[in-house]
Amino acid sequence: MRDGVAIQLAARAQLMNLLNITLLPGVAFVVLLLIARRHWHHSAALVRCHVRGAVWASIWAGVLLGMVSISIVGMGGLTVPGTWVVLLLYFICCHSALILMALYAWSRAAAGQEFRYPLIGIRRW
Repeated sequence: MRDGVAIQLAARAQLMNLLNITLLPGVAFVVLLLIARRHWHHSAALVRCHVRGAVWASIWAGVLLGMVSISIVGMGGLTVPGTWVVLLLYFICCHSALILMALYAWSRAAAGQEFRYPLIGIRRW
């Protein structure tokens, strides 16, 4: 497969990850899963790297933003103002970090370079 097509597929997967955590949560994740289903075992290492990394990052984003936020509210309660302060600080900081990492991964995919998310990234693809 030509390099240009591989770069487009890799960039599209990372773009779906970015859209999943910004504008179209859920919808973009379904599109990302469809891309992953079709290209999970792609012959180009660049495509495999970005497709698998984007799926893994989207799953981690859902866990970090959803489950941890629910845990914070569960431990503090909805009526305690301190819970809301901690929840907002956590959500804004974590969400901003995820968006920055997704933007960086998308730029690497568009440039035709491989990328592994720090801490949560898959070591082998």
